[in-house]
Amino acid sequence: MSMETLARQVKEASIQLAGAGAELKNDALARIADALLARKDEIIKANEADLRRSEQENLAAPLLKRLKFDEAKLQDAIDGIHSLIRLENPVGKTMLATELDEGLELYRVTCPIGVIGVIFESRPDALVQISTICLKSGNSVLLKGGSEARETNRMLAEVIRQATLEAGLPANWLALLETREDVSAMLKMDRYIDLIIPRGSNEFVQYIMNNSKIPVMGHADGICHAYVDDEADVAMAVRLVTDSKTQYVSVCNALETLLVHERVAPEFLPRLKAELDKKQVELVGCPKTCSIIPIAAATEEDWKTEYLDYKLAIRLVAGLEDAVWHINTYGSGHTDSIITKNREKAARFMEYVDSGNVMWNCSTRFSDGFRYGFGAEVGISTSKIHARGPVGLEGMIIYKYKVIGNGHIVEEYANRSRRFTHKKINKDFPL
Repeated sequence: MSMETLARQVKEASIQLAGAGAELKNDALARIADALLARKDEIIKANEADLRRSEQENLAAPLLKRLKFDEAKLQDAIDGIHSLIRLENPVGKTMLATELDEGLELYRVTCPIGVIGVIFESRPDALVQISTICLKSGNSVLLKGGSEARETNRMLAEVIRQATLEAGLPANWLALLETREDVSAMLKMDRYIDLIIPRGSNEFVQYIMNNSKIPVMGHADGICHAYVDDEADVAMAVRLVTDSKTQYVSVCNALETLLVHERVAPEFLPRLKAELDKKQVELVGCPKTCSIIPIAAATEEDWKTEYLDYKLAIRLVAGLEDAVWHINTYGSGHTDSIITKNREKAARFMEYVDSGNVMWNCSTRFSDGFRYGFGAEVGISTSKIHARGPVGLEGMIIYKYKVIGNGHIVEEYANRSRRFTHKKINKDFPL
């Protein structure tokens, strides 16, 4: 089947799915959760095949960790689906209601975007999150996962498609792409695809943007920072930095660069190093950092690098303004945190750091759709468009204006025989 034919079928399915009610969509989600559990042995077996092949191909350790889809990760995915079911249907909500004139009413009502093309990394759980969020928000989806997860993705897509078919959804609302040629062809399908979400490096996102007319919601590098202020609780700072860096290193919200106020550094850095040594974290630092703890020197490139590994770059700064400058210069707009007892400093940091997620006295690892209560996420947007940060259901809907009249014509307003009232009204769209 050609890409154009496939994209057209997915587009046709999106029109049917847009009209699906909350009960139908929730039933389909429940069936997906049940099917994933019922076929867990097949799914895990497919994942084990991907892991064996990838180990033979010398896939890097952090990527192997992301690729693994064991029973615990499967249960997390199922929990995410049940969380989605409990959320309110995002489609058909009245955002604005205005009386334009007596008997002439304007409504802004939420609706699905349409067809979403998502290109994501070698995390099989991402396929489950993305597809179920698209379903709940009434969108069809074209999925292209990492080739490392080929067998797992095939199995998951089959399970999800079959479960939703049994629920009564259109067969082609979800399609799985597998080759680079598929991606190249997809980028040309602006007639059928409404939004592309690429998850990967800045270079990859820029490539997608430069090679397609389709709107792109970019999920680029996760160069995340924590700033330890001179008024930080040192024990808290050690705990938060350790969690931000080591709780799960191969994800986009893991800490990559640590900024430390030079006044607290002599007390803080040795205590942090002792803790990170237990986790076998490689540290590199600026000259001032190296004069306090024995670590290798950092290069300019380190401030621009997303390691996704047990490595952390440390830089001493003169204060809050210096930290904000560094983050806004080298960061990727993903997630950045300040650790301080000073409320005013925290407020200034959160105001002036230009990122989708800014945090005070907590781990960067909290920037996640499931942890935010969104059920799951299709990714974390570092773009400044209609959705920013973790993109859950609300990021997958748009709106349309609906106008109800009773024989009204513009000529009567043009010749001033009638006048607009433009009154806000407190009512939902009635149809």
